Amino acid sequence: MMDAVTLAVVRGALEQIVDEMDLNLIHAALSPIISETNDCAHGLYDARTGETIAQGGYGLPMFLANMQFTVQRIIPVVEAAGGFKPGDIWITNDPYLSGTHLNDVILISPHFVDGELFALFANTGHWMDMGGSAPGGWVPTATEIHQEGIVIPPLKLLEGGRRNDGVVAMITANVRLPQQLLGDMAAMINVFAIGRRGLDDLVARYGVDTLRVCIAEMMARSEADMRSYIAEIPDGSYELIDYFDNDGVVDQRLEVKLKLVVEGSDLHFDFTGTVGPAVGPMNISDATTRSLCFVALKHVFPEVPVNGGAFRPTSFTIPDRSILAASYPSAVGGTTDVTQRVVDLVFGTLAQAIPDKTPAAPFGTTGVVSVSGHHPDSGRYYVAVYPYPGGYGGSRASDGLVNGTPPGSMAKFMSVEMSEHRYPVHFEYFAIREGSAGHGEHRGGCGTAYGIATDADAVVSILGDRVDHAPFGVQGGGPAAPNKVELRTDGKTWIPPMRSKATKVNFHKGDAMHLGSPGGGGFGSPMLRDPRLIEDDLNDGLIDLQTACDIYGVVVADTRTILDRTVYRVDGEATRAHRESRRTAA
Repeated sequence: MMDAVTLAVVRGALEQIVDEMDLNLIHAALSPIISETNDCAHGLYDARTGETIAQGGYGLPMFLANMQFTVQRIIPVVEAAGGFKPGDIWITNDPYLSGTHLNDVILISPHFVDGELFALFANTGHWMDMGGSAPGGWVPTATEIHQEGIVIPPLKLLEGGRRNDGVVAMITANVRLPQQLLGDMAAMINVFAIGRRGLDDLVARYGVDTLRVCIAEMMARSEADMRSYIAEIPDGSYELIDYFDNDGVVDQRLEVKLKLVVEGSDLHFDFTGTVGPAVGPMNISDATTRSLCFVALKHVFPEVPVNGGAFRPTSFTIPDRSILAASYPSAVGGTTDVTQRVVDLVFGTLAQAIPDKTPAAPFGTTGVVSVSGHHPDSGRYYVAVYPYPGGYGGSRASDGLVNGTPPGSMAKFMSVEMSEHRYPVHFEYFAIREGSAGHGEHRGGCGTAYGIATDADAVVSILGDRVDHAPFGVQGGGPAAPNKVELRTDGKTWIPPMRSKATKVNFHKGDAMHLGSPGGGGFGSPMLRDPRLIEDDLNDGLIDLQTACDIYGVVVADTRTILDRTVYRVDGEATRAHRESRRTAA
């Protein structure tokens, strides 16, 4: 046992090291997908077991455990090739090995102390384009991985501190934005120096033996913390079925199933019965499925520190060759949406067991839009990427968050100002999507509505979901509004045949897309919502008068018009009497 003060200082120092790596990469990267969207992550890992020691807090949660699984799978590959050596950096984006999709590139750097391998640093960065049949890597019609880009098996990017220019040339020859990629690659390589400096300072202060004891204690405590929370969940099996609208190629819904089994302090995720593999790109690796389960648990139990110990109380059954355990040559570009559905499933099952702690479904689709072409001013090729914001589910404690980032990835929407400055596009509007929240005692958060018009010829692809199967409510709460995608080209407004999926649509100057992300599901009966909150929702424009009266059962005492705006006043006493009469009549 290590004394509490030393343990706290070491834990804080380790977390600060990887936080600093996050921030340095975000500030140094050339591409806005990292610098604006924060699509990256950094972690420190045990060199023997590959377990997470610490992970930065500014990157994407979906890499929470995914990099641990990648490191664990890379270790035997490296050992077979002679082991880690000082100055080496390994690279891969193999989605069946590392999870997620081809754009998420992982680098692994060993850290030695007095000639002995002590730990492994790893980072993930989203590279804007990895080749493939559509710019940006989102290809809703892809039926195999090679249509999505170049696959990089585990290779030495640096050997003994020297860059392998042959590997770099092979990569840059296959992508549309080689200079941007080189800038992001350099930033990812250089940020390891930040980690090494911080870890060397910590070793000099405490010594290797003390740090090993602290790390073991940190993991043991995280495991104990997670087990204590799991033990509070009533033993039993909790099941949920949800669906994807289609896979982008075959217009047929895809069924996903989860049976969550709680036994004491052990938690088992059983995805038996999940369909697959998808013909199109709606597939993810088993490592990513596991990672998103941990992300969902972290949302429900945020107090548990992130390290390998927190993952130990869980086990998994993920059917081979299902959409949640992709294998070669399945396309995986839909990972950005499949991951969100894993979070929804975990929330939906836990809401049956511990409703006081678990929210309704969030908006459930990352709905990535990519816009690409040659900039009319510079002539340079560009790729712009926009992941959806949307509404979170309501909970026992509060309404859902409005216009939130995807809870599985936390990838931020690129700022309007940055977009219009950097790319030949302009925003017609960017607003809260009124009426999109799931109704409930605590309503879901509203989604987002935005329109983007192109100022020059461009190619647009969209990969989303949740049109046919909207985010669900819990404990009597209502579903949210579904996803909405409309394209305006050549003066005509139309909906893609696959509703929220479209590949390489040609846009001309003045063409536009009008998108509305789902809200979050509602929590509890709408008839229990505080009339004062409904009055606020009415006056804020989040719900309309008919919804307030029909769904929430309120009685509006009077309305006034102030500066061309209708202001409502809800009669609390009359509302309570009206609700009681409706309950009696039912």
